[in-house]
Amino acid sequence: MEEESNVTSSPSTPVQRLRHRKRSSTEVLDGDKVSASPLLVNDRNKYKSFMVRTYSTLWMIAGFVMVVYMGHLYITAMVLVIQIFMAKELFNLLRKAPEDKCLPGIKQLNWHFFFTAMLFVYGRILSQRLANTVTADQFLYRLVSGLIKYHMAICYFLYIIGFMWFILTLKKKMYKYQFGQYAWTHMILIVVFTQSSFTVANIFEGIFWFLLPASLIIINDIFAYIFGFFFGRTPLIKLSPKKTWEGFIGASVTTIISAFVLANILGRFPWLTCPRQDLSTGWLQCDADPLFKPEPFTLPAWIPGWFPWKEMEVLPVQWHALCLGLFASIIAPFGGFFASGFKRAFKIKDFGDSIPGHGGITDRMDCQMVMAVFAYIYLQSFIVSQSVSVDKILDQILTNLSFEEQQALFTRLGQMIGNS
Repeated sequence: MEEESNVTSSPSTPVQRLRHRKRSSTEVLDGDKVSASPLLVNDRNKYKSFMVRTYSTLWMIAGFVMVVYMGHLYITAMVLVIQIFMAKELFNLLRKAPEDKCLPGIKQLNWHFFFTAMLFVYGRILSQRLANTVTADQFLYRLVSGLIKYHMAICYFLYIIGFMWFILTLKKKMYKYQFGQYAWTHMILIVVFTQSSFTVANIFEGIFWFLLPASLIIINDIFAYIFGFFFGRTPLIKLSPKKTWEGFIGASVTTIISAFVLANILGRFPWLTCPRQDLSTGWLQCDADPLFKPEPFTLPAWIPGWFPWKEMEVLPVQWHALCLGLFASIIAPFGGFFASGFKRAFKIKDFGDSIPGHGGITDRMDCQMVMAVFAYIYLQSFIVSQSVSVDKILDQILTNLSFEEQQALFTRLGQMIGNS
């Protein structure tokens, strides 16, 4: 995550903002050569930057907590809004005003591909849950079942419409720019929707599996900035001159400890740990998974005698949380390093200026994207049971069979049970 974001005035138009970011980045890059010590601990304006960044962080955390409290569907909507802002910032990176004036439909084409990809990804993730939500209404259930059945075909034809639109709007002397925009758009879709699909899947496995990884990245980012701000002396990586070993190590220790403690706190709330099988917004209650049932743990003998506890209650999920904390503190920051290198390649300071003291939405999501993918893979590989269950079979029946076929299956199952 970024430790070097500063506060600047916000230009009025997108073109001015892009020029402003390029100007700022040039100053930053040149400043690395002029200033002998670009570290935050030696920055004269660091307290002003610190206060602005702190206010923005508090507002973001407050909004984040409110959305999490509202439940699965609202968190998914938040992820969708973040995706739109990320796509907007990334689309603007390669935009050129003179070329866009000659190609009036190019922005609309980019967004056509974006919303087609969104329909495809969210349709595959949420289709079964949507069907579960409307099972009580026969008309809606049949309508949704039909849409689910032809979902892939609908998305494919929408993509083909965009493809034909692109070919028909090719202009002489604009081929290179247009094909560059086409390739750039598809790269954005891969980057944005790959991580978001894992994020949404985590949400419906239980808010816990979204909230804990996301919180660990936030904690790591905050404490990397704080430790670097007050104690940073040793540069960590050339891609981000203001990142320090002191900030990295201090944030790593804090994140791992926080993972263990947070897992114990969050794991005691059923509405955070229960998986959601539909798109309703009510509170959840379920039988606690063994991972979230307290177990006694005897502290090892090498613990000092003055320590007041010899035995404590631990949730099994806390041991898994240590793995998430280790990844969030050691590996996930490389998403931030990648973003720093990417911005230097494009000679910009930030992806946007929508968050005072932080930059753009993409600047806050670099490590979150890496963490979301790991959390999903870890959850599916080491925690979620892969065996066949009644719920999974019912999901397949509701998704792939028509209402009449389901009735026929129910009749045959009744006959088989009656004859056994």
